[in-house]
Order: sequence, then structure tokens, then C-alpha cells
Amino acid sequence: MCKLCAFTNIAIIKNMTNAIEKTHFAPELHIPNGTFNIDFYNKFGATEHFCLRNDDGSIHVAELEIDGAIFHLHEIMRWFEALEPVTAKGVTTVVGLFVDDVHKVFKRGISAGATEIRPVTDYEYGYRQGLFKDPFGHYWQIQKKM
Repeated sequence: MCKLCAFTNIAIIKNMTNAIEKTHFAPELHIPNGTFNIDFYNKFGATEHFCLRNDDGSIHVAELEIDGAIFHLHEIMRWFEALEPVTAKGVTTVVGLFVDDVHKVFKRGISAGATEIRPVTDYEYGYRQGLFKDPFGHYWQIQKKM
């Protein structure tokens, strides 16, 4: 069992993230239990703030950031009615990541192992967007308002 879940070290909890200076979203993406490797996100350009592991070394929760956008990877917990996309056989959310250079970030995701769903396109509603699926089944819309 993850030591964080037992709240045995409150200092870890208090120091996990920096103080919130403004309101923003930090999506929590669920990953299969027993996941040991999240290299895709590092190759995609994410910086890992912390990673709490279970006794067997698998990931319980990790906090990552891409260009100031924080998100979390979390294993499935029995008491919580959330599934990762493979088990759910679909997704209910697309992570919209706003960046300065859509083409560069999109290519970085594909090079890291994502699957292209929709190529980068300029739309009449004023956005440049490209959509891919990461190795865990999460959809990412890389975008910029033009």
C-alpha cells in the first residue's frame, strides 16, 4: 500500500506541489494498476515533479508538468469509480494543451510513441489543433488560439 494513502508522512503531502497562485485545471489521468514506466510523458516533454510508488515499485501517483500545465497520473483505486481508457473502452475527456508551437509539440508526442488521430489543422473558428492518443489511451488535443 502506498505510504501516502496511510497518511504516515504529512510533510510529503504538504510539499508535493507549489502554492496555487491562480485558478487552473490539473487533470488526473488514470493508468493501469501495476504500471512501472511512464517514459512516454518524459519523451513528450513533461517534467516530473514527484512520483510516489507502491511497495512493488509500481506507480501510485505522479505529478508532471508540460510548459506550466500540471497534470497527474494515478493508478486505479477500488473505491473511486474511474477507469483508465483501455478498461473503459473509450474516453470521456480530451486533454487540451495550449502551446506556442503546435507543430513542434505535436511531433514530439508522435515521436515519443503517441498515435495520430487528427493531424494539425487550422480551423475557421480560430484554432490550430492536432489530436493524438498516448500509449495509455488518453487523447491529447495540442492547440493554439490564432
